[in-house]
Amino acid sequence: MDNWFVFLMLWVLPTLSFLLAFIASIMFAGNLPQFTRWRGGQLSPEDEQPAVSVLIPARDEEAGIRQSVQSVLDNAGVTLEVVVLDDGSTDATAHIVRSMSDEDPRVRLLDGIDLPDGWNGKQHACYRLSHAAQYDLFLFLDADVRLTPTALQQLARRQAQSIQSANTLDTPISLLSAFPHQETGTLLEKLLIPMMHYILLCYLPFSRMRSSVHPAYASGCGQLFFTDRDSYGRSGTHKAIRATRHDGLRLPMVYREHGMLTDCVDGTGLATCRMYTGPTAVVRGLLKNASEGIANPRLLLPFTVLLGGASVLPYFLLAYALTRQSDTATPFAIGFAILLSLSAIFLSHLPRWVAARKFRQSVIGALLHPLSIAIFLLLQWIAFFNHLTGKQIAWRGRST
Repeated sequence: MDNWFVFLMLWVLPTLSFLLAFIASIMFAGNLPQFTRWRGGQLSPEDEQPAVSVLIPARDEEAGIRQSVQSVLDNAGVTLEVVVLDDGSTDATAHIVRSMSDEDPRVRLLDGIDLPDGWNGKQHACYRLSHAAQYDLFLFLDADVRLTPTALQQLARRQAQSIQSANTLDTPISLLSAFPHQETGTLLEKLLIPMMHYILLCYLPFSRMRSSVHPAYASGCGQLFFTDRDSYGRSGTHKAIRATRHDGLRLPMVYREHGMLTDCVDGTGLATCRMYTGPTAVVRGLLKNASEGIANPRLLLPFTVLLGGASVLPYFLLAYALTRQSDTATPFAIGFAILLSLSAIFLSHLPRWVAARKFRQSVIGALLHPLSIAIFLLLQWIAFFNHLTGKQIAWRGRST
């Protein structure tokens, strides 16, 4: 039994850990240029000026709603309107937006209504906002996101492009999602918020995502979705995902279920967002919809192996191998385990270091990457057991 354990710890697991880290780093290297080097840019004077309805659901957003709306209004080269739905706020959100609408006719405020049974608050707000939009291009934008002055031009240009897919030679992008630059303040934010880029770029094959409309390749960021009225209607609208909290995954999925192509791109130069403020908000935010993402019976165990095996396990294997250096019976095996463990540690850290530079993420978060993975996986397992026991995490005063 001892020989089998030694064989496992010095040969099998180091090899597995290295392969998992190698695969993730290779995927990251292949995906990064596809994610960041997308053909956007400002429209030329000859291009028709797009008309965009920017639709913002807002609930208790007084801290940032003015900056968000103003950042939209500052966009040049587009015809735009900003429609904000005040979804039962208990703070000054409605007052701020109403004052802005008095100053600029491009801003409109919708009052919320009682949430119908079976609906998530955000999805219902987006559904109502879509009916209020006067233009045929929609940008669904979270209330804590601030756009750059050319963001709408660049998004409109990208969404108007086509991609060669397996189904046709000229498939339009029906739903475009951009990942804003994520501001982080507290340590837990620095550790966990960059995980969205790590998982996206290490485990989603971008070439397959852009060459197939299969729902398995659905991905996006719920903070920013760009679409058009016709595609949105064909997808079933937010009504098709009315009960979900995970629109970042579910909205692209229903588009693909209806044979439409979705895409996600780097939005670091387009928008900025601080998703959660403080450790409590980070934990609750990650727990609230995790069961609709990784924390489900189909994905939780594979991702525990993929993430933990590549980024956490090598440290335990390295420690074990170092404690056996005095064992003269297995010097080659010990050297092999040390070499592969160190290689796995380097490869697992590499995407976080590159992402920290490319997306202006925290260096501390990259340095403590294995701790990020351990906490992230712990939260996924907590969310899984919460789901099994029927425990629902309240968010902004709602459990739906």
